[in-house]
Amino acid sequence: MKFLQTFIFTISMFTLFSCQESGPKDYAIHKDQCDNCRMTITEIQYATQLVTEKGRVYKFDDISCMTMFENSETDKVVNSKKYVVDFPSKKNIELAKATLIKGGNIKSPMGGNTQAYENKEMAKKAAAKFGASLVK
Repeated sequence: MKFLQTFIFTISMFTLFSCQESGPKDYAIHKDQCDNCRMTITEIQYATQLVTEKGRVYKFDDISCMTMFENSETDKVVNSKKYVVDFPSKKNIELAKATLIKGGNIKSPMGGNTQAYENKEMAKKAAAKFGASLVK
């Protein structure tokens, strides 16, 4: 009887954890390290994440670090999803849905000097304010 209870419990836990949503995870600011340069992530507005097909999450302190990681770890990033932080709201959004601005007076941790915006109009206003260019 004990074996049956243990077996049912194990199957239940496996089912529960296998159904969890794979996506971006919360940041532990001043604790998480960038998976590319190993610097501590200190500014959430510039942080990014890459979630692999198998659900492994890689965190970065700057979009440029995520790009360098993608270029050097091509086998790990196949069919991955990329997330950036919406600069005004500080929430994760898919990179494909973001509008990026770059340059001007923007200063990010690793010199990528890029900000992400969920709202394209806000991105245009921020680009004008910072003297930056719309990237996409």
